[in-house]
Amino acid sequence: MAERGRFAPTPSGRMHLGNVFSALIAWLSVRAAHGELVLRIEDLDTLRCSAENAEILKDDLRWLGLTWDAEQPDQSTRSEYYESILDRLRGEGFVYPCWCTRGDLKNAANAPHASDGHPIYPGTCRDLTEEERAAKAKVRAPLWRLRVPDESIAFSDGHYGPYAENLARECGDFLVRRSDGVYAYQLAVVADDGAMGVNQVVRGRDLLSSTPRQILLYRLLGYPVPEFGHTPLLLSSDGRRLSKRDGDQSLSGILSRGYSPRDVVGGLAYLGGLLPEPAPAWPEELLPLFSWEKLPREDIPLPAGLFGLG
Repeated sequence: MAERGRFAPTPSGRMHLGNVFSALIAWLSVRAAHGELVLRIEDLDTLRCSAENAEILKDDLRWLGLTWDAEQPDQSTRSEYYESILDRLRGEGFVYPCWCTRGDLKNAANAPHASDGHPIYPGTCRDLTEEERAAKAKVRAPLWRLRVPDESIAFSDGHYGPYAENLARECGDFLVRRSDGVYAYQLAVVADDGAMGVNQVVRGRDLLSSTPRQILLYRLLGYPVPEFGHTPLLLSSDGRRLSKRDGDQSLSGILSRGYSPRDVVGGLAYLGGLLPEPAPAWPEELLPLFSWEKLPREDIPLPAGLFGLG
């Protein structure tokens, strides 16, 4: 089967260097396998995202030479499709309505917490009777959660190796649609990957822990599980993860200092271990040099002086 990867940015602002680094590695990984790349705009949160930002993002990718072969409709236009996916899960009994608020979870006396500080859902609404659900539905609309099994879901990441998580113990039944009708990231990305035949997913290490949840959804929906490869994160000089709020590390900040697209691509290739020193390069020029083995496993601090950073 031919490789089909994807780049799925969120148009909530100008890309920062970490976003571009992830896009570059995704592009190189699928192109090195002579595969295709799909672009998907993940704009589920319409309050934070805009069509204008989406167009700027596409222009930036073209400017960098990170072209794509197919474009999926923006997620904000696909609610009916996601509803059909949710209906399938309802029909099989895999999801249930939940009326718990964030405050309920935060104030639960004995609610366990995962290592990232988020509460593990204790299953409060999992086994409500029909009468109890009807009574709660009169008060407010529910959100929807996926029932997770008490078993380990394991996979081998293309960069970080074996990874496993027991969702019942480390996550709990997770959200697939909010009470305001907005579909959750976990459901939407799996539904979209399945629809587009994506079989290679490359993205930042911060999403590694969400992969077992997505694997469960791929399996429940009958989609082949893609191969995953997670990249190290780029860090600011003080060790923070990059944010779109950090203007000097955004693509617009780099442009304002006069750097060319080849400067950006070559500098990121250096950080990824593909070049011995920063040197201008187009993505195509890096293909003979690309190897997952060259990428660092540790997160990468941005060195002073690169792209004019202090």
